[in-house]
Amino acid sequence: MTTITESYVREAPRTARIDWSPYLVGAGIGLLSWIAFAVFGDPLGVTTAYSRVASLFAVPVIGPEAVAQNSYWKSMPLKWDYGVWFLVGIPLGAFLSAVMSGTWRLELVPEVWKERFGPSIAKRFVGAFLGGIVIMYGARLAGGCTSGHGISGGLQLAVSSWLFLAVMFATGLGISALMFRKR
Repeated sequence: MTTITESYVREAPRTARIDWSPYLVGAGIGLLSWIAFAVFGDPLGVTTAYSRVASLFAVPVIGPEAVAQNSYWKSMPLKWDYGVWFLVGIPLGAFLSAVMSGTWRLELVPEVWKERFGPSIAKRFVGAFLGGIVIMYGARLAGGCTSGHGISGGLQLAVSSWLFLAVMFATGLGISALMFRKR
């Protein structure tokens, strides 16, 4: 299957690529955060919106009555606010950024994963799905995600957000060291 996906790889020559300045992008994220506060009165964040959208996917599985009676979804019912549109805009913005920079490619199994765990697409998708479950659980437990705590909370100098960032980076470094250590 990897030979099929390799034919979809689209990488521009180095001269045609745009490398985004981390300083410019950081300033842009800061500006976006100010706009979100000024216009919507809310900080940047996606886990609440993600949880709200999840109720749509839960209806066919557990039924509309169960979703309506669920205390979690009662506390944050689905509404199409800026948070949901921000959530929708993240993958669209990432796609446009990759296309504009000349680095877009379809890659089902990244090279770093292939080297460590093999070329199995199913194994990669299961790993990504389980990782997503763990990170969403952690984000809801922490009361915010990397954008909510890391960007908005960090900009507000919230101690809980700085603690979240320290723990997130330390955990990421530790897990990466375990998963991708040399054999």
